[in-house]
Amino acid sequence: MNIKYWDVKTVLGDMLIAYNGDELVALELNKKNEDKLLVWLNDNFNKVEKKKEDIYFTDQLDRYLKGEKIKFTYPIFMQGTKFQKNVWSELLNIPYGEVRSYGYIAEKIGNSKAMRAVGMANGKNPIPIVIPCHRVIGKDGKLVGYSGGLEYKIELLELEGHKIKYSRNGIAYIDG
Repeated sequence: MNIKYWDVKTVLGDMLIAYNGDELVALELNKKNEDKLLVWLNDNFNKVEKKKEDIYFTDQLDRYLKGEKIKFTYPIFMQGTKFQKNVWSELLNIPYGEVRSYGYIAEKIGNSKAMRAVGMANGKNPIPIVIPCHRVIGKDGKLVGYSGGLEYKIELLELEGHKIKYSRNGIAYIDG
């Protein structure tokens, strides 16, 4: 499968988008991680080339990041294990502005004890934002981990209307 990727400027900074001609394959939140993305793309696909921006895959992302409440309609290609794909498919069911716990996702995929494995699958999600792993939090409301960095998770949750509070030691939680 041949992959094309390009830079996209967003309100959250420069990102990278990759697609296979028809489907979104990857979204890297930080252009500084281009080398990491290229390693992953080259490990998983035949040919990878950089191209100019494709407006089709940037329009919805741009609207979302500017605060428009949208449901992404991009066709996506999930490159991962069967377990990861099950987790990511479940994440697609989390509505805009809502959150779910790792335990909830584990239950929904039929393995209630797999909370850590769900967290690991979230960390391997190649299409963050579109596959909304930022909407998964600890059962106590704690914001734990995000492959793009916790600051992105906080910004995305705030964008979707959540208030974030901080404990005395700086741990972030969903307020409410």
